[in-house]
Amino acid sequence: MVDQLQGKWKSVSCENFEKYMKEMGIGRANRKLGRLAKPTVTISTNGDVITIKTKSIFKNNKISFKLGEEFEETTPGGHKTKSTVTLDNDTLVQVQDWNGKETTIRRKLVDGKMVVESAVNNIICTRTYERV
Repeated sequence: MVDQLQGKWKSVSCENFEKYMKEMGIGRANRKLGRLAKPTVTISTNGDVITIKTKSIFKNNKISFKLGEEFEETTPGGHKTKSTVTLDNDTLVQVQDWNGKETTIRRKLVDGKMVVESAVNNIICTRTYERV
């Protein structure tokens, strides 16, 4: 499954990002900048280590991890989290924990596009990417 997500992806649509960022505690100015971002995501593997690089005009972010192993991450929104990524059927599921809060990010392939659903509390943001 991870093999199918490998490669470079560009954002082509985004739904509910403003509400998601607000729920994450991101300030108004950064939310405005975040709405303008059309990130490019590159997913690669080296042995059992998966790397996800996200680049945009707003922030760049890079995480490297092994499935099922907890790692520390600083999110583009500035939260220091403990994260774990697992594979659930055809979906890469990342859970981030910080200050008693939890975010779940699901990455999956749908009709040749990568669909990323990010959820915090009851707010879900859906971003769709096309392969570059």
